[in-house]
Amino acid sequence: MADAAVDFLLEKLQHLQYYQSHLISDVNKQVENVVKNLHIFKVFLDDSAKKRRRKDDDHLRQLVRQIRDVVYEAEDIIDALVTQAAHSKSKSYFSRAFDAPTKLLSIIEDIETIGAKIGEVYSNKALIESADLAVDGGRPNSEVPLLRQDNVVGFEDGAKTIIGFLLEKTQRLDVISIVGMSGLGKTTLAKKIFNDPVIRYKFPVCIWIYISKEFTKKDVFLSILREFTKIDENMYDKSDQELAQLVVAHLERGKFLIVMDDVWTVEDWNTLQIAMPKGNTKGKVLITSRHVEVAHHANQDRFPHHLCPLTKDESLLLLQYEVFGKAECPPELEDLGKLIAEKCCGLPLAIVVIGGILLKEFSAPHDMIATRNAWTKVFESINDLNEDPERCMKKIIALSYDELPYHLRACFLYLGIFPKDFEIPFWKLLHMWIAEGFIQKESGINLEETAENYLEDLINRNLLRVDKRRSDGGVKTCRIHDMLRDFCKNEAGSEIENFLQEVMRHNDGFEPPITDVENFRRLCIHTDVLDFLSSQPYGPHIRSFVCFSKEKVTLEGGNILTIPKVFKLLKVLEARPIKFARIPSDLYHLFHLRYITLSFNLASLPKYFSKFWYIQTLVVYTTSRTLEVKADIWNMIQLRHFKTNASATLPEIGQSSKASGQLQTLGRISPQNCTKEVFERVQNLKKLGIRGELALLLDDEYRLFGNLVKLEELVQLKLENDVFPSPPSIHQLQSLPPSSKFPPNLKSLTLSYTFLDWSHISILGLLENLNVLKLKEKAFMGDYWEVTGGGFYRLEFLHIGRTNLVTWVASSYQFPKLKCLEMHNCEELQQIPIGLADVPSFRVLDLYRSKYAIASAKKIREAKKKQIKQTIKVEVFKLSIFPPDDDHRDSNVFSTDITH
Repeated sequence: MADAAVDFLLEKLQHLQYYQSHLISDVNKQVENVVKNLHIFKVFLDDSAKKRRRKDDDHLRQLVRQIRDVVYEAEDIIDALVTQAAHSKSKSYFSRAFDAPTKLLSIIEDIETIGAKIGEVYSNKALIESADLAVDGGRPNSEVPLLRQDNVVGFEDGAKTIIGFLLEKTQRLDVISIVGMSGLGKTTLAKKIFNDPVIRYKFPVCIWIYISKEFTKKDVFLSILREFTKIDENMYDKSDQELAQLVVAHLERGKFLIVMDDVWTVEDWNTLQIAMPKGNTKGKVLITSRHVEVAHHANQDRFPHHLCPLTKDESLLLLQYEVFGKAECPPELEDLGKLIAEKCCGLPLAIVVIGGILLKEFSAPHDMIATRNAWTKVFESINDLNEDPERCMKKIIALSYDELPYHLRACFLYLGIFPKDFEIPFWKLLHMWIAEGFIQKESGINLEETAENYLEDLINRNLLRVDKRRSDGGVKTCRIHDMLRDFCKNEAGSEIENFLQEVMRHNDGFEPPITDVENFRRLCIHTDVLDFLSSQPYGPHIRSFVCFSKEKVTLEGGNILTIPKVFKLLKVLEARPIKFARIPSDLYHLFHLRYITLSFNLASLPKYFSKFWYIQTLVVYTTSRTLEVKADIWNMIQLRHFKTNASATLPEIGQSSKASGQLQTLGRISPQNCTKEVFERVQNLKKLGIRGELALLLDDEYRLFGNLVKLEELVQLKLENDVFPSPPSIHQLQSLPPSSKFPPNLKSLTLSYTFLDWSHISILGLLENLNVLKLKEKAFMGDYWEVTGGGFYRLEFLHIGRTNLVTWVASSYQFPKLKCLEMHNCEELQQIPIGLADVPSFRVLDLYRSKYAIASAKKIREAKKKQIKQTIKVEVFKLSIFPPDDDHRDSNVFSTDITH
């Protein structure tokens, strides 16, 4: 990824020149020459982004490869020089890889040579015209309408058949299988069935598990047990056999459905079935697999459901839904649409991926002639495809990648760093992208907003799909299809890119071998992590070490030094599953870190964390309830996000402390830190979490809560009352401050364990911008709540967690914009206000263990059904109830989508 490498190195050099010029004082002039040539490289890469993707442009591709190699080497040398200047012990380490001072002069000569070659390209008019260098330098338009939906075509009969199997009575545990090649839609069909209202009604316990090639028995068994109990350290310490017995104990009596997605081999099924209660005639297991022998072995009495490719008509229908959002096509594009759909070999994945390309061309500000010409080029790119589905799929994925604007290519390939079938957290992905230098600065918006636009672009192109959404409608987690991830891994690991590598256990060793680690730039390992670190790898060029192992790993003894000792140029360290028994001093020598996620048992964050000059995102998980931050975060001028699960006590602000204008996320901090001095330092703060004795915020002596009004940019506030070892009820809040004391632009508020009386909640209704309110564990208590005054004018999402509320009185005009209501563990609540049915925007009602309120929820559903029948436009209302209550079961399903 030469483009991203140049951008990152430019930014790094400019930061060094401005903030830490003393570290490169000996080579300042040489660095200035490098910066000058990097600007030339950047112009060339921007201009040639489109043309050089063609496979026959060998001259341009060779030049781009040379730029990538020389920029990588320049970055290594400069970082090594900085590290050596700050820590002399590193000299012997880097001498194994390169002699940095001597090598710098040589690399500058190479950079100047390549700059001269670029000059020759621009001076050769014929070459300029053939490469389209001078005419296509602008950034491609990425503003694509959000038409993406879960378009499912051709699965109706299959879903009906399998649902029939699941509802059959059998004499033993029943296993049903869906088989077919990758890309045919096995997971899509299984999800359609899993989410079917009838299935949700008939099976109180529904569990989805991603299996894939790299699963472990412990991961799968713990995933099942999470549906029944809390998973703690004691659970992790149990053997596989003990966990399997616990799973059987939970499943052997009741009705359940377990979906095991992507079971690869017969041996895999044999490994997993020991946890399945074979004597439970009410249980069902639905598996998807690419291999028919797995299905036959799992249940010899039932034939598997074979997925077939879509017909030509179905292919065209799906393509139309993907591009136009409806089952029709403009006449000017109809013939091309049919030809393109036919070339997709009936593979749903191929159709939705190519649909992402066509949508971009259709939505661009072109006339219909230009759009037709663009579609014609797409067809010509795939016209040579034959009936080989696997080749078809690979070709279309490669075409979609080639059509990506250069600023998205690195972001897309980076998705290969996550494990297969991994639920990718939106927040984590965006900040890893930023730390890697993939996000370009744009005027008027910050890096996080730009990164979010990149993410939406990949989603619109169907290269990434949304898995869960936040309460405000934004993306919470996402996933990438196996075939797309495989492309990312293969392309990123190729000799041309050398972008990232995944290390996996293979027989008695690792693949690629440990000796090859020295050549990598990004490294991910998600299994056998301790064995890998114990093998003492050597990675002088590695910039990112990422681990998303489901297995907890504790580093002790000599292993605790491995990461900082052998990966000295790291800029991204994502290592939450790896718990450090202590923080080794060598860790503080990783001066180039921009992003770090750590786990440990400590109750303090050492002062030496201040040595991380470039750190942007610092995430700390600890087993301690409190965390004393000794590091001077006020002088960490690049810090944008600081997060911890504990209650953090921040250091004092010294006279030499610099302004912390970059800080956007701060959580969780103790109430004592909510001072005027702190909040004056974080004027751009957008997210704040406070954990501790919240009564201190309202104490007459401290009056700390009023300081929050200074945070004009704050949109999200979380307040958790934690007074351990005392019970929270002893230190409950007696009242809330007036609405004028809250941050003026607050959009989302979460309260936990505050034990407030319902009479005080009207204050929150006065918050003019509040649209998300989460009243979690015992936030408000009392048996009666009557909404008074104007209510909650802007509220769209309301969550009420564990409470002893019995009676709730409210009308529609008090929640005029409500979209979603969640009632969890409200076990004494008699009914939900029926008047909420009259709120036009109300579309989702979710009841969890709130059995007395079921009858009123069904009345609301019936009222919404009548309203929807009277409207012309399409509307949806979704009611979810868990667990279903025998006293209220009727002919209607308990989870219903009403659509007109």
